Amino acid sequence: MGTEKKEIVGMIRGCIKTVTCGQKLDLNHKSQNDVVKPLYTKLAYVLGLRVSPFHRRQGIGFKLVKMMEEWFRQNGAEYSYIATENDNQASVNLFTGKCGYSEFRTPSILVNPVYAHRVNVSRRVTVIKLEPVDAETLYRIRFSTTEFFPRDIDSVLNNKLSLGTFVAVPRGSCYGSGSGSWPGSAKFLEYPPESWAVLSVWNCKDSFLLEVRGASRLRRVVAKTTRVVDKTLPFLKLPSIPSVFEPFGLHFMYGIGGEGPRAVKMVKSLCAHAHNLAKAGGCGVVAAEVAGEDPLRRGIPHWKVLSCDEDLWCIKRLGDDYSDGVVGDWTKSPPGVSIFVDPREF
Repeated sequence: MGTEKKEIVGMIRGCIKTVTCGQKLDLNHKSQNDVVKPLYTKLAYVLGLRVSPFHRRQGIGFKLVKMMEEWFRQNGAEYSYIATENDNQASVNLFTGKCGYSEFRTPSILVNPVYAHRVNVSRRVTVIKLEPVDAETLYRIRFSTTEFFPRDIDSVLNNKLSLGTFVAVPRGSCYGSGSGSWPGSAKFLEYPPESWAVLSVWNCKDSFLLEVRGASRLRRVVAKTTRVVDKTLPFLKLPSIPSVFEPFGLHFMYGIGGEGPRAVKMVKSLCAHAHNLAKAGGCGVVAAEVAGEDPLRRGIPHWKVLSCDEDLWCIKRLGDDYSDGVVGDWTKSPPGVSIFVDPREF
């Protein structure tokens, strides 16, 4: 009597979290000005779908998605979404053509190499590192109504992979005068400087490594030459290609925001600071994901050849009920100026 041979031919992973899907007026707030509050929903995320190349086009991916969605529903999820490459036609066809998802948002993934030299942070800017509890206060007060903002932002900021939250302010302001000048996020937002910016850094290197394969020997030699020159003559500040042809790590910049006429320049200074953190951490690149129309993206240095102008997020409504009030169908809402990208899902 023979034994049945079993093998894994496909897998799927998912998670559920509570995020901002809109905003509503706070009718209980006693103020002359309208105050808005975040409107939350339980959102499920398909983290990864893989099917063996030898078992594709047999409906396995479709069955896995349906089983995952059933688990989502059983655990109270109101929406499900998936992020995929815009040119991954097989994935797009599966989710939008067979599983009932609709194209929802097209953020940009911006990637910049980590050079052998440190990048200068503007002398006109002071960078302040916040304690996690202070960072949480800042994000909840100013960014909690941003689409996809996670309600458990405290868990994100206190995660061991979060390397810190940094605020950039003008050096000449009362907040940029040195140690002891930070009054706390609540007071800072009550009396902000003319321009400021904030971002947090996530250490993806300790979770996974990346590698570029298939490059010609000539390209490898050219890349190595740029690194040698950069290390030998760092004062020239020449851009160099990192060693991406062998496993390398990255740092992810998230929670990017700011206000004022010089906010873009403040973001650029924070990105320079993040670059130097990545260099100290032995990373090959730094990355960020922002809404395509976010004006602050102009302050995020990136190489076009390494970046993706349009990542594709697809979404599906799983039920008719909402945990935080009636908002209509989120899948049909127009995109906002910015989104909050959870680093746990990057």
